[in-house]
Amino acid sequence: MSEQRNQHPTGQREEVRAERLARRFADEFGHAPDGVWRAPGRVNLIGEHTDYNDGFVLPFAIDRAAMVAVRVRRAGETGHDVVDLASTYAPDGAGLSRARFPAGDLAPGSVPGWGAYPAGVVHVLAGPDGEAVPGFELLLDSTVPVGAGLSSSHAVEVATVVALNDLLGRGLDRPAMARLTQRAENEFVGAPTGIMDQSASLMGRAGSALFLDCRTLDAETVPLPLAEHGLAVLVVDTGVAHSHADGGYAARRASCERGAAALGVASLRDVPADADLGVLDEETARRVRHVLTENRRVLEAVERLRTGDVRGIGPLLAASHASMRDDYEISCPELDLAVEAATAAGAVGARMTGGGFGGSAIALVPADQAGRIAGTVTEAFLRAGHRTPDAFVVVPGEGAQRVR
Repeated sequence: MSEQRNQHPTGQREEVRAERLARRFADEFGHAPDGVWRAPGRVNLIGEHTDYNDGFVLPFAIDRAAMVAVRVRRAGETGHDVVDLASTYAPDGAGLSRARFPAGDLAPGSVPGWGAYPAGVVHVLAGPDGEAVPGFELLLDSTVPVGAGLSSSHAVEVATVVALNDLLGRGLDRPAMARLTQRAENEFVGAPTGIMDQSASLMGRAGSALFLDCRTLDAETVPLPLAEHGLAVLVVDTGVAHSHADGGYAARRASCERGAAALGVASLRDVPADADLGVLDEETARRVRHVLTENRRVLEAVERLRTGDVRGIGPLLAASHASMRDDYEISCPELDLAVEAATAAGAVGARMTGGGFGGSAIALVPADQAGRIAGTVTEAFLRAGHRTPDAFVVVPGEGAQRVR
């Protein structure tokens, strides 16, 4: 496993990271930030593509997070209505990546690249009837792998909205911020995502998963005591980048909407378990079947965790992957290989996680076997001619918060 990826910046180490980011902010912008905030990425334990169908999901916040140092510009300050962004992630591997845009009059497509995520938050915070958002400076540093299906973009959005909510005194609660960042994705970035990723980043708790009703946003913290059961969640980042803004994701969502309309319901959440899917064309029926069975798997997983049967969710993970591979058709050869190799090496259960078409798989594994299983998966990838995956353990962590 990658040594760098296993240095989890939690507790005191996260405070040190925040202090370093504040110093770099001061070097970059010439003054101290008003504060430093963090928002984690997430792993979805089970419940894929159910969120935008008003269904159920069971993600957890991970111990890898986007961290932002932010300073709001003062009235009368030069460029008081301008947003200046910098990120330690530079695609060319050198220096800082930058973005700059006016705080007002933002329109979808007006800010390219990673800057679109904070810009989308500014856009929805202002809105047609909202208060104006002043200019600000922001320095981003993230340990959430990009393109791995662990919600690196949502972590950036959540860190931004939590920071601005604090600094501007907006008084928004966590569900309201989740809805705002969903709007930023849908309306500004152009990705038709649901509410799960933002909610997990905002409302996650250490040692727990978040059982979320995506219709009502009712949330329940469900114990996920992995260490007590000698288990760990191994992430296998296949290196195949995925994008929520691409056509595959949008096509799946559109198919679900057609299925709901044909079945005479507002969303697939309202389809009864014994519904006749024979009225649908074959492809739409498969898409709908995945959502219906995935919702049932989430509910069963929650019941097992409530009773302390952590290992009992393993078969549900396997069934979830088969459904995504065969009915929803969002897997790829690398994801299938990661699941197959991990299972053959002794994983309790494994599945792809995230939007699909690349990204990561997760495996519930005996904690003392995580390194060996990761090595077996890597060997399988090399034999198949795939690029070397990055495998690392994640721990259920805390949701977004101010750290400095």
